[in-house]
Amino acid sequence: MSYRWAVLAAGTAAQASFSTISFAIAVLAPALRDKYDLSLTEIGLVLAAEWVGLTFALLPWGFAVDRFGERWTLAGGLAGCAAFLVAAAHAPTFGWLVTFLGLAGIAGGSVQSGSGRAVMRWFAASERGLALGVRQTAVPIGGAIAAIVLPQLESPKAGLLFVAAFVLAGAVAGALVLRSGTEEHIEPQDVEMTLRDRRLWLACWGSGLYLVAQVAMMGFVVLFLHDEHGYSTGEAAAVFAVGQGLAAVLRITVGRWSDVLGSRVRPLRLIGIAIAVTLAAVAVLSDAPGRLLVPALVVATALSMAWNGLSFTIAAELGGRRSGAAIGFQQTVLSAIGVGAPVAFAVVVSASSWALAFGLAALFPLAGAWLLRPLAAR
Repeated sequence: MSYRWAVLAAGTAAQASFSTISFAIAVLAPALRDKYDLSLTEIGLVLAAEWVGLTFALLPWGFAVDRFGERWTLAGGLAGCAAFLVAAAHAPTFGWLVTFLGLAGIAGGSVQSGSGRAVMRWFAASERGLALGVRQTAVPIGGAIAAIVLPQLESPKAGLLFVAAFVLAGAVAGALVLRSGTEEHIEPQDVEMTLRDRRLWLACWGSGLYLVAQVAMMGFVVLFLHDEHGYSTGEAAAVFAVGQGLAAVLRITVGRWSDVLGSRVRPLRLIGIAIAVTLAAVAVLSDAPGRLLVPALVVATALSMAWNGLSFTIAAELGGRRSGAAIGFQQTVLSAIGVGAPVAFAVVVSASSWALAFGLAALFPLAGAWLLRPLAAR
């Protein structure tokens, strides 16, 4: 097997281990609410904690990857992340839980630029959409693992310890497989040129608006089905897992589609429109019977996660040899949006209804598709 495929497998595994964290919080939300006596808004804060850590850490990690290479930055960051997750599993209060999850986000942010840059370096442009699409299946894979495994465990503590072990395994995979290539001295002007590229800003903020819909689906589907429709945690997580499986297929498919089409932006904009339509359908069907609601939730969940590989690829290609910094910037934008999105969604639900919250979330990918128009014309 060519080494590049081993790099892709290790990078995907490492990213999947880290991606499991946010999904784990979503699946464990009912149990965490009971353990710490949390309101829905406080659940939103727990979901946002990892995103807060990522927002502060992703750009520095991108610089570190460009300077020191992927292997030990990725492995060291994930090892630290695992340690903070162990601490979160033993958190005595809500405040400490949020703190340790935020620190886990800071440490684990190394995997974004580390695994992305590794794949970027080993695949040509004609295959890069497919390769990074495969790499981005790590996110729904992490979601599926969380949805399948965590309901079987006895407590939130056991769930977080499982995720910590998974993240540590991702660190080991990165350390064993990834190679640190010939790294370059970072010139400040090169980094500045990368971060001032108007195309990069448009790509990051345009696609970043899609994240509001993704957060709504990945963070609240289990709680929504549990609280509003009487599903058990296991039943709701099973619906969520099916959506993750379909999302993984879509990420690979749209990545290859972009290679064949010779465009990343056109498929990205079409996906944004599709997300808006399906999320609007969820809003309309929020009080409908399960036979109508569940298929809508599965499709909306899958589509809400289908775009990230294209956004990631665009940022990496615009960054060129400074792809670590470009990926770090792209992921920082997503994390900044991810900090506010779950809290805002929870506030809308508490103040009004689930239908309104899903309906408002559907507007953001439409706005993102509009913002990406100048890139589509190039």
